[in-house]
Amino acid sequence: MESLEQVLGISAVVLLLALLAIRFARKIGMPSLLLYLGIGVLLGNAGFGIEFGTTQQNTLLTEQIGFGALVFILAEGGLSTRWSRVRPALGLGIALSTVSVVVSVAVVGVGVHVLMGFDWRTSFLWGAVLSSTDAAAVFSVLRGVGVKRRLAAALELESGFNDAPVVIAVLLLASNTAISWTAPFLVLYELLAGAAIGAVLGYVGAWWLRRGALPSAGLYPLATVALICGSYAVGQFAHSSGFMATYVTALWLGNAQLPHRVSTASFAEALGWIAQIGLFVMLGLYVDPTRLPAALGIGVVLGLFVLLVARPLSVIAAATPFRVPWREQAMLSWSGLRGAVPIVLAMIPLFLRGGRDENSRLLIDVVIIIVIIYTLIQGTSLPWVARKLGAVDASEPTEVEVDAAPLEEMKAQLLQIKIPEGSRLHGVYVNELRLPKQATVSLVLRAGVSIPVTNDTRLQSGDQMLVVVPEKVLGITERRLRAVGRGGALASWFGEDGRRTDT
Repeated sequence: MESLEQVLGISAVVLLLALLAIRFARKIGMPSLLLYLGIGVLLGNAGFGIEFGTTQQNTLLTEQIGFGALVFILAEGGLSTRWSRVRPALGLGIALSTVSVVVSVAVVGVGVHVLMGFDWRTSFLWGAVLSSTDAAAVFSVLRGVGVKRRLAAALELESGFNDAPVVIAVLLLASNTAISWTAPFLVLYELLAGAAIGAVLGYVGAWWLRRGALPSAGLYPLATVALICGSYAVGQFAHSSGFMATYVTALWLGNAQLPHRVSTASFAEALGWIAQIGLFVMLGLYVDPTRLPAALGIGVVLGLFVLLVARPLSVIAAATPFRVPWREQAMLSWSGLRGAVPIVLAMIPLFLRGGRDENSRLLIDVVIIIVIIYTLIQGTSLPWVARKLGAVDASEPTEVEVDAAPLEEMKAQLLQIKIPEGSRLHGVYVNELRLPKQATVSLVLRAGVSIPVTNDTRLQSGDQMLVVVPEKVLGITERRLRAVGRGGALASWFGEDGRRTDT
């Protein structure tokens, strides 16, 4: 591709094909990520002949673009994760992203040492590459299954947090320097420092966005994404985990009372899709299909070992202290989806070793085989497995969409609420909302038509509502609306989840 029109033209075609692939994949129940990979292979040397090659320069480019795409994927995941939903599973999620990773690296490392005969350092390097669940795969597949809130929250936290320790482990094991007894303390510092940087930047960023009064609504999503990307950069410059900083900042901003939050979430979701599409298409260009048959047998065996031995043992080690029932542990084991992250991680040792190490090239081929085969197996069977294990909760209410637009001169906020299907706001009268006295329901739009608003107006699914709220009671009003959305009109007695919390 030698001209701008060629680059833009091919990019447009690829994006349109990927969007069509999303609809096709959902109809047949297959993860769309693999179709993006197929598009890349089709455009590459085995298809239309776009040269990408496997030189050291392209390996570095693929790795760096992969990390950049992961920043946007983590940003979307953090912004769309509700703290109220994941807080009960915080301990389990952290255990899955730390204890589970350590156990998985150890078990897979032993398996690789026995099966492949590699030295221990190389074996544990393979274990580290294969131990990270993929945020893009989990976020895109899991949220459409309807898994119970605690399990879904734990898996989302795991996929958001575990990239950071795995990247550190791969960098340590792939380097040529000796690993000293201080390595665990270095890993702990990088994770804690990254989390602290993410929390500080999230807090400062939320404070600035609430008071910045940007001149256009479209600038708020840009500012939010810039803060999240800046968090990754600050984390890396501070020699801590940039990925941990990224996810914590996104999680903080996603749960802060920000103007135009729904627009920001939509913008981040679009960036997340572009990152996933671009990443898998690029990886498809990088793949050499002629090398894959030789790695097929090893990939199948190692994939089975990871799926049936390493992942279950790591989940047992992480989940047993939290008294998670065996059915839910089985669901957590089957939901450990792999995606682009292991492929990107596999390129680190190839680059650090100058592209001459045959074991590093074999690792990439094996990881691609595992991702393709087992994403097909796990991704397509996940809804069925969830139902069989009783991990689906069809009664889980849909989160109410609340967006805020600032009214500067009035020192107030205009809340825009859309009542989704399944929300327990359906059937609630306006007077049963019991909002603060200063908050006023100013408009209810039903099927595009404004209806009179009185205390006896009964809300329905699909309604859109405008509430004018002074800034001093904004937080109370938002929490109340979300509480009624989860627990119905009796939320103040039964709590936000509709369950009795006092006697």
